[in-house]
Parts: sequence; structure tokens; C-alpha cells
Amino acid sequence: MNRLSLNHLSLQTRCIKFCTLFLLFSLHTKAQTFYQLDSIQYIEIYFSQSNWDYQLDTAKSGSEAYIKADWVKINGELFNNVGVKYKGNSSYNIASIKNPFHIELDTYQEQNYQGITDIKLSNNYQDPSFIREVLSYNLLSNYMDCSRANFAKVYINGEYYGVYTNTESVNKKLFTNYFYSAENTSIKCNPITNPGTTTKCNLRYLGSDSSLYTNFYEPDENRGWNKLVKLCDSVTNYPSSLKNNMDVDRVIWMLAFNSALVNLDSYSGAFCQNYYLYQNDENKFIPVIWDLNMSFAGFPFVGSSTVSLGSANISQLTQLSPNIHATDIHWPLINRILENSTYKRMYAAHLKTIINEMIATGTYTQLATTFQNLIDTSVLSDTHKTYSYTNFQNGLNANVSVGSYSVPGIQTLMNGRNAYLQTQPEFTLQAPSLSIISNSSPSLFSNIYFNVTVNNATNTWLAYRTSGKNSFTKILMTDDGNQNDGTSGDGVFGASFILNSNHIEYYFYSENNDAGIFSPARAEHEFYEINLWPTPQVGDLVINEFLANNESDVKNEFHLAEDWIELLNTSNNTISLSNCFLSNEDDTRSKYTFPLTTTLAAKSFLIVWADNMLLPGNQLHAPFNLDEDGGNVILTYGSGKIIDQYAYPNQAKDISSGRCPDGHGPFLSQSLPTYAQYNCVVGIGENLIQTKQLIVYPVPSDKYLNIKSALKSDQIHLYNINGQCILTRNITAIDQIDVSDLPNGMYFLKNRNNECKKIIIQHE
Repeated sequence: MNRLSLNHLSLQTRCIKFCTLFLLFSLHTKAQTFYQLDSIQYIEIYFSQSNWDYQLDTAKSGSEAYIKADWVKINGELFNNVGVKYKGNSSYNIASIKNPFHIELDTYQEQNYQGITDIKLSNNYQDPSFIREVLSYNLLSNYMDCSRANFAKVYINGEYYGVYTNTESVNKKLFTNYFYSAENTSIKCNPITNPGTTTKCNLRYLGSDSSLYTNFYEPDENRGWNKLVKLCDSVTNYPSSLKNNMDVDRVIWMLAFNSALVNLDSYSGAFCQNYYLYQNDENKFIPVIWDLNMSFAGFPFVGSSTVSLGSANISQLTQLSPNIHATDIHWPLINRILENSTYKRMYAAHLKTIINEMIATGTYTQLATTFQNLIDTSVLSDTHKTYSYTNFQNGLNANVSVGSYSVPGIQTLMNGRNAYLQTQPEFTLQAPSLSIISNSSPSLFSNIYFNVTVNNATNTWLAYRTSGKNSFTKILMTDDGNQNDGTSGDGVFGASFILNSNHIEYYFYSENNDAGIFSPARAEHEFYEINLWPTPQVGDLVINEFLANNESDVKNEFHLAEDWIELLNTSNNTISLSNCFLSNEDDTRSKYTFPLTTTLAAKSFLIVWADNMLLPGNQLHAPFNLDEDGGNVILTYGSGKIIDQYAYPNQAKDISSGRCPDGHGPFLSQSLPTYAQYNCVVGIGENLIQTKQLIVYPVPSDKYLNIKSALKSDQIHLYNINGQCILTRNITAIDQIDVSDLPNGMYFLKNRNNECKKIIIQHE
């Protein structure tokens, strides 16, 4: 089956989502999730110590250690002995009653809320509207992987402390969810001391001594310093190497977002701060934006090489050039993007997409109004809020003084910004037009052709990959008549490659000397995809059985008794396992990548050996073992979507854990492991057969296998030791099959009623 779809949602669907989801969100949600947008979270903190605020202030000014709260309740769920501390730099004030919090549920004991251990609560610093942060993150999520954010009401010792922004922590869990792993280097890019005009978190090379960088960056490991220095050297001194060391598309989206929303408390502003870098498995650093409470010009400091802050007024911020810092050497990332003609056109295309989708359409104002309505009564009753209820009500349209400067009304700012940008060359220069004609009906290991009609272009590229773990490979498309593209010069461009995977993700980019265009517009964050077979859905593909302490059970093809994991396709369709992953650790969910051509037939089993072997080719051997003392088995698809998982206790020797009923039942201990077979009488697709209907002999077999079935006509499937179906045949009540060409070893034969027989083939 060949499908063309968007990774997340089509543009039309996205627009509908943003115009209606928050206005007409169903009130029938079965279970509230912690970052759900249509509800306010309810967080209660209790300290038995009467001087808890003094202790938090003291810790903040010292080691920033956690203070133990007796308990914390989240939406009514109780957690005892919880770590709490104040967080933030400018947003924290020892004289303030309403300070931002970092709550760590597992400081003193293992516990979590919906898998979440770290809770970050911001106090709407410098934001009279109360909604800047939540609104900004939800706009950003359309273009980059980022934290989730919503609102929370916070109570301390029974007293209401007001409405806070509840933002997902940038930590290993977030990296795992988006980037397939969490064990690689991450770097927090925030100044520990006040930055200057020439020293800040800007990735500028300061020299080979890592101590020169310690005031501005926080790697999560010691070796991260060397990686940071190497990255800064590359960004500053070797522009052509940027694509080898950073995810350039995410860098471009970050800069485009900062420009669109005048988000200057960021890399694009005076301090070049509030972002993280995570090094993926391809050794490319990915930027992750953080701290958006001062977006929409809530932070007016542009900065320059000569002026540390470079404060701008509201009019200047409204008309902030999209090319700000283009030639200022103290913003080297911006230099590298805007000095490269293709990157600059891509930057303009991304900026236009954000403005035209979210700002020009008024979508952001509908979201903003929805958020205001949601928290209105909670803000009204907040006696500790920094700004008045009237300031909140007028947050979209009124400018409010916050001390040394004024923060603009969000809509007032963006109406002017949209009008200004629409007149700039980035918006007025004519980009190519591009429309997709088709891709050829693909078959595995043959050429697949892609064709598009393009006008007013000098170059057009097809970009593709087999998994989100990989970078896109880019192919220059041609109009020469040799790529299934009609005749030479007819405006139809083509490209092809050999399809070596069941799953392909792809997009197009076209440019002329003035401008560029992506299809889909949100590439690389969104993309088209082709799946030769259906992709796995939750419940269709399950972990059905596993053995973590194999001493005398089935052996692998190397005659070793090793751990194994059995998967079961419970659906009625063949499923592709391309872009699927297995792991024994939640922090690194993609330890084992299934071969690109792996499929699993309906109601069939697949065995992966967890024997810590990394073998070439299409080998079903995972590079990890299962811990007999207890651990995890995790099956995911794409960038962290959990298809199935199970945390298991210790396993005794040769005692497996298997679902009963198969496919959907609980895991039970099995003294007789049922490798590549149903675990219990009532399994998925099984009939309640009490009599033996299938007789197979001789065992072991040499050339022929004789089969007797109680059915006049039957269908048998023969599986190898890896659970792969290697033969399917319709048989009569008494029949014979030739096995002389099969290698020696163990096999399993299953009939229409799912009765299984173990077969040994042993040639003389």
C-alpha cells in the first residue's frame, strides 16, 4: 500500500486545529494530562517548617539546593517528601511573594506524576497579559520540537499564590521524546554571570581553553566542554562545516521564530541566551528554545557589538529588521545563516510561513483570547499578581510600563509587525511555484520516481530519509526527460532513488535568485511520507512475551541461549516495522533499529534476540541484554511514540513473562516459555480447540514433512527461529511439504486454528 501523508497534520487541518481546538475543545476528555491546554492544573505545596520562604531564599542565594516539602498534591494526587526550590534569574526577587518554582518529585524518593518528575512554574515576569509563554510555546510547536506549556493554580500551605505558567522541563525525558535518545551531550546556554557586548552565549570561539566559556554555558558532562569548544570553533571559523555540526533547519526555524515574535530574550537578542543544545546520534547539535515569558517584545534589548543592551522602543521593535545582526560577528549563527544565499532564502521562507499562517490569519489572537478566557477568574482572584486585573484584560491591546520600559499589547505589536514585514524583500520577492504531480507506485528495491511542476526556479531539491533519526539526503531534481518527467524543458522536474525501506519521509525545496519555497511549508518539521505497509498503531503491535534469564530454552542461530523478545501483530493486516525501535531503557528508546524492510504478517510473531550483538544486514539481534533482576522492554515508532512497554520485576531461570490472553492480557510468569507461539488457550484470533487437529512427522525431518490435519482443507505457516514466516501453503487433510532446501535448525508450524508444532530439520 502506498500512502502520501503529512507527519503531523496537513496545513488545512492545522489551521482548523488552531482556529477551533481551543475554542471548542471537547469537555469530555476522559483523563486530564499534565500539559492539557483546556484545563488549569491544581498544585498544592505543604511545608511544616514555618520559615519555608526564608529557607528557599537562602538556598537560592547559596547552593540552590532543594528544600523538602512535606507533600505536594498535583490535581489531587499526593506525593510525600518532595524537593522544592525557587528558580529563575530576573524573574526571582527575594522581596517578591510570588516567585517561580522548580518542584522535583523524586529528590528524596522515586515517584512521578504521569511520568513527570520535574515541574517548572513561572510567575509571568514582565508579562501583564499572563499568556505570553503559553501562547508562544504553542505557536512554536508547529515548527520545532519544544516544551509543552499550560497554566497552573498554586497553593502553599492552603494559601492561594496565584496563576503560574506550567512549562515542561528541558531534560532527558524531552530529549528522548523528540530526539530518540537522552544519553548524548546537552548544553544549557544561559549566562551564569552578566554577559557583555563581546562575551555571551553566542557560540563564538573564544579560544581553546574551556575555562573561557564557563560563565556562559553549562554542559551536562565534563567531556561536553571539549565538544562545546569544537562547536564554537566550527561555527565561528569554518562556516562550511555548520551543516556537519548542527541541525541547520532547526537553527533556521529558531531564528525565524525569534524574528517573527520579536523574541529577544533569546539567541537573537542582547544576551544570546535561553536555549539548549542536544547532540543527536549523528553528532549534530539541535537547538531547543527555552523561556518564552518575554516574547512578543517583552524584552526590548537588541544588543550590538558596541552597546551591551541596545534597548529599543515599541515602534523600533515592531519594525525590527529580519536581518538584525546579519554582519555583527558576535552573533555567529545569524552570520552563518544570512551569509549563505540558500540558507538565507530558507530563513525567509520559514519566516513567511510563521507570519502568514499564525499572524496574518489572526490565529494567534484566537488562541490568546481562548487562554485569557480560561484563566480569567483565576487571575482575578490572584492577590499576589504583579500586574492588575485590568492590565491582564487589556493585555492584547494596551502597552504597560514595567519599570524602565513598556511592554506592548500583543495584538498591537503583531498587527504592526505583520504590516511591516509584508513590505520587506523577504516577503515581496517572488518565490518559485511548486506543485506535486505524483510519485511512482513504489516497490521495494526498485527505483521510485518523484515529479513536481516548478515555475520561476533555478534549483529544486528532493530531500528524503528512512527515519527521523537520520538527516535528510538531498537530490537535485532535473528537467531532462530522464527521471520520468516527460520531455526535457517542460517544467516538470524529477528525481529518483532506489527504495530500500518500507518507510520514506520526504519534502521538496525550490529556489531562484530571490526566494525559496518548501513543500510542505513546515519542512523539515513536517514532511510527506510513503509507507509500503501500514505503520504500527498502539494495540496492533505488542510485546507479547520475553525471556530475560535464558539458560536452557530456545537457542539462537549461534547455538547460544540468549534473551529474547516476542512481538505479536494482533491486527488483520501486515505491518511494517521500518522506523520502529526496541530498547531496555526509557532514556534511550532507539537502541535497536529494526531492519528497513521488516514486516510482520497479520496474527504473526516476530522474535528479536536481546543478546547484545550488533550484526550487519537484516539481523534480528538487539545490542542489549534484558536484566534478569528487573527492567524495561520498550517498543517505539518514530520519534519516541510508545507503541508498547512493560516494566518487569526479576525473572527466574527459564521463566518467561507472557501476555494472557495473547496480545492484550496482563503479563504472567510462564514456567514453559512459548517462543513464537500463543501463550494461552484464548489468544488473539484463536479458536477454543480442545482436541489435537494437527499431526506432523517425522521429527526431526530430513527431506519431507508429513502433515495430517483434522480439517479437509487447511492452511499452514512455517516460521523460522526468528519468528519470520518463510512458507505458507494450502494443504489437504493428508499432505506433504518439501523441506530439503531449508537449513538445519528449529522451526514452528502453525495451522489455520493456530495450533503450533515445533519442527526440527536435520539433514543427513
